[in-house]
Amino acid sequence: MPIPGNLLTTAMAVMPHKDVDRALQQALSLDIPYWPQLPHVSYYEDMYVQAAEHFPGTVLDLEANTLSFSHDKFYAELEETLAHYEEPEYFDISPSYSVVYHKFLELDLSGRPAIRGQLEGPISFGLNVKDQDDRPILFDDEVRPFMLEVMAKRVNAQLSKLKALNPNAFMFVDEPGLQFIFSALSGYSDTKAFADLETFFGAIERPRGVHLCGNPDWDFLLKLDLDVLSLDAFSNGEVFASYAKAVSRFLERGGRLVWGMVPTNFEPYSQEDMASLEARLAEAWGALSRRGVDRDFLLSRSLLSPATCCLVNPDGEKTVEKAFATVRALSQRLREKFRLE
Repeated sequence: MPIPGNLLTTAMAVMPHKDVDRALQQALSLDIPYWPQLPHVSYYEDMYVQAAEHFPGTVLDLEANTLSFSHDKFYAELEETLAHYEEPEYFDISPSYSVVYHKFLELDLSGRPAIRGQLEGPISFGLNVKDQDDRPILFDDEVRPFMLEVMAKRVNAQLSKLKALNPNAFMFVDEPGLQFIFSALSGYSDTKAFADLETFFGAIERPRGVHLCGNPDWDFLLKLDLDVLSLDAFSNGEVFASYAKAVSRFLERGGRLVWGMVPTNFEPYSQEDMASLEARLAEAWGALSRRGVDRDFLLSRSLLSPATCCLVNPDGEKTVEKAFATVRALSQRLREKFRLE
């Protein structure tokens, strides 16, 4: 598995920065860098908008900062998309939709243990983007299968570009919406979601994984054919640790876990220190160990990251940058403690 472990550092992509170079510098300060998504720079840098490029039927309003869907536009544009269906470059993110991504592609990242990219996942995209009747396109049986295919092509196009920079490149599929499908009111069953995601991931090259900050059914996620799972362990570590059998199976088949432990929101960050964050991790790891997951094996397959993204702090990007520094320091502290390479 090209994805390293041993508590190296990475982070989620969405950042509050308005300065592209400063955000990129922060991303490069971690062991496994990535290209930041900066919605405060431009609405094009929004994660949903970036996923929507060249998807037929999407309606982007840059004045109102809204993204919606039109069935009439979908059928009018479908032929154009199909004409480019075997052209990977067509499905990659263009310079108009991310200045940061293309700056990242110009860097020499060959000496890094790995690098990472990301794209919004089909479940979250399909729940967030709504048609003229205010109905999420995820519920449209004609649009959804095509959406799964296009999103897989988009992930593959980006991963191919990143692997040219570093053979250990991998992708996060960001799925914040996954936690909502387990409600009886969602209108989209977890059984259907699992089948759709199996189809989706089956069309994506490895390594591939999921990042989400919510608290879904962890059994559901750990059963998917993923190589890496990134979670908000600061908020959900105790619950996650109760799924020891599923975690053990995931790790034994080669999976990696990204423990999001350092909060980036101003108030919770100010209430924590290195000792308290280490104690939270120790509690989750201890719970897994007591349920049969070998700690050393777990750490060899674990990374560290901030707990979540944050765009709304009163101090702008300052707390986020402090959190990045804390992640680096926590990693060094734990790697020395456990004598990890």
